Amino acid sequence: MQENLLPFDPDPEVDGGISDPYLATRGNEIMPETMQKQPRRRKAEQRAESIEHILDAAEYLFSRNGFYGVTLRDVAKRVGIHTTLVHYYFQDKQNLFQRVFARRASVTSGGRMAALAKYEEEAGDNPTVEGALRAFLDTDLDLYYEGGEHWMNYASFCARVSNTPEGAKLMDEHFDPVVLKLIGILKRALPDHAEVDIFWGYHFVTGALMNTLARTGRIDRLSGGVCRSDDFPAVKKRMAKFMAAGFLSFQD
Repeated sequence: MQENLLPFDPDPEVDGGISDPYLATRGNEIMPETMQKQPRRRKAEQRAESIEHILDAAEYLFSRNGFYGVTLRDVAKRVGIHTTLVHYYFQDKQNLFQRVFARRASVTSGGRMAALAKYEEEAGDNPTVEGALRAFLDTDLDLYYEGGEHWMNYASFCARVSNTPEGAKLMDEHFDPVVLKLIGILKRALPDHAEVDIFWGYHFVTGALMNTLARTGRIDRLSGGVCRSDDFPAVKKRMAKFMAAGFLSFQD
């Protein structure tokens, strides 16, 4: 029988009160209120930690095998728990997939939105394509690279699922506002460019970004090790400048 490595078994009453009367009373003596609250708080913290473990495991597996290549049993096995616990917290794989996507989406979207707003304020009436792209791209690349293993797994996860029906729907839901914010600044930076060119330009940008986030290792092999697919600082140094030149070339 598989061992449950999570810190506790799920308790449906974790948010509604202390399920064990002994925690609240000792014989006929009423325990102090602070002592009653402490076990409940610890259990809530353990529950949150357990959910994070499951999300981390699912994120890792989805990033490598996609939605259809992962089962709830796979996730449970990676964490070291019974599959029933994954069902308890997430009901089914679709819900787990959506939770994995949403968990970090607000952080990356919010960071880029803030960076674009700051750049827009600093640039005033003279935004540039490269400036806008740096606010959009560099902020995200820094987040993934500096965030460590879990954020790099999320980068690969987004890259893998972005071209699937289930992933594309989530991309629309979580990232459309920040993308449209970027498009708006690009239109101001390129007032003489056709709108269609700006949208195609973004299409090429996001394609390059997703290929970078995937970290397939292909550039490593092609370059004989001169370039590394996980070298996000090297990508950051070059991508915005390269893509800005592409946007400007539409005017020729």
